[in-house]
Amino acid sequence: MVFDRRMKALQVRELTNEEYEALQTSLRSPSSFTVRRCQILLMSAEEGLKAVEIGRRLRCSDQSVRAALHAFESEGLACLGEKSRARHSQQASFDPAGREWLKSVIRQSARSFGSDRSLWTLELLAELAHQQGYSEQQVTPETVGRALAREGIDWKRVKKRINSPDAHSAGKKSAVTG
Repeated sequence: MVFDRRMKALQVRELTNEEYEALQTSLRSPSSFTVRRCQILLMSAEEGLKAVEIGRRLRCSDQSVRAALHAFESEGLACLGEKSRARHSQQASFDPAGREWLKSVIRQSARSFGSDRSLWTLELLAELAHQQGYSEQQVTPETVGRALAREGIDWKRVKKRINSPDAHSAGKKSAVTG
């Protein structure tokens, strides 16, 4: 038994009169994104062109043509508007208590929290915040940096101002440095 493994060409379903009129009207949109989507959909519906052929004619990638066709199939005419490119999953931010906790933690050595290094990194702070329950999910280092910036703390300055848990550290530093 021989199977034909060629994929079926992706094309727009038959348009309703309302959809056709909306696409024709949207060809005059000030948004180039909307105009391009309309051109793609109309070429597919009226001429039955494949994604590669439409891409060649419009001088765009066949993948962007496929994306437009899939978007129309799932969203209908709503696919004509450009969507936000922002991240879909919201990054958890620190509440005021979490930011206060961060301010107190960064003034201490990372070793006092079980780290094998003495200086904090944003990655270490993100991990610790999750372990201590100050963030529901693992946050990115950028989120920690933004939380510190919201508190007026310059991350580069913080690294140089770590207080040692050793009560005699001030004397040791002055003895060594003179």
